Amino acid sequence: MTVQLDDSRLTNLLAQGTGEILKGVRNVGLLRGRDLGDAGDDLAQNWIARVLDQHRPNDGFLSEEAADNPERLGKDRVWIIDPLDGTKEFATGRQDWAVHIALVENGRPTHAAVGLPDLGVVFRSSDARAVTGPYARKIAVSHNRPPEVALHIAEKLGFEPEAIGSAGAKAMHVLLGDYDAYIHAGGQYEWDSAAPVGVSLAAGLHCSRLDGSELTYNHKDTYLPDIVICRPELADEILGLAAAFHEENGHY
Repeated sequence: MTVQLDDSRLTNLLAQGTGEILKGVRNVGLLRGRDLGDAGDDLAQNWIARVLDQHRPNDGFLSEEAADNPERLGKDRVWIIDPLDGTKEFATGRQDWAVHIALVENGRPTHAAVGLPDLGVVFRSSDARAVTGPYARKIAVSHNRPPEVALHIAEKLGFEPEAIGSAGAKAMHVLLGDYDAYIHAGGQYEWDSAAPVGVSLAAGLHCSRLDGSELTYNHKDTYLPDIVICRPELADEILGLAAAFHEENGHY
C-alpha cells in the first residue's frame, strides 16, 4: 500500500532523496565530466518521475529533463522540477548546484524545496525564513551571462556583482543573507525558478519579473526572460533602476 504523504512532506522528501542520489552517483568516482552530468540528470529524473507517478498520478508534470506533456496545461496542480540545476557545477565538483522541486497550483508555487546537497541542506517553503540584518552589499549574477542590467543596478547601489552557479544556489544565498539580491535577464525556463521562487516567497523575500510583474507558472511557453529575488526593502529601488535601464537601452 502506498504511504499517504501530504504535499509539503512529499516535496521535501523528493528534494532530499534526489540530492542523495546525485551525491551517490558522483562520490563513487566512476564517471567524470559530461558523462557524470548526464548520468545524474537521467537517474534523478527517472526517480522523481516514478515517485510522482506512484504518489500523485493525476497531477501534471514539467521538467527540464523530460519531454513536455501538454496535458499539464489543463491541470490545476503541476509539479515543476529541475532534477539537477547546475549540471556543469555538479560534474566539475563545485558546490553551487541544486535540486528544484515545486508544486504549482493555479500558476503559483504552493509547496517548494531547493536542495543544496553539498551543503547538506534542503530549504523548504514550509519553514523558510530569510536572514535579516546588515546588507552584504553583493548581488548574485550568472557565471556565463552576467546581465548588463544587474551590473548597472549593482553599480548604482554601490554593491558588488558576484558570479555563482545554479539559480537555486543564487536564490538560497540571498535567503541566507550572503547576497542582497539575485538578478537575471537573458532567459531562463520555468523549472529554473519555480522552486527557488516558492521558497523565497515563503521566506519573505521579494520575487518578480524585472518590470515588477508577478511570476506565474505552467504556461504553454515555458520561457521566462528575467527575474529578481531580493530583500523586500530593496525591491522598489531595484525595480526603479531596472525600469530606468530599460527605458534608456530598450532591453534588460
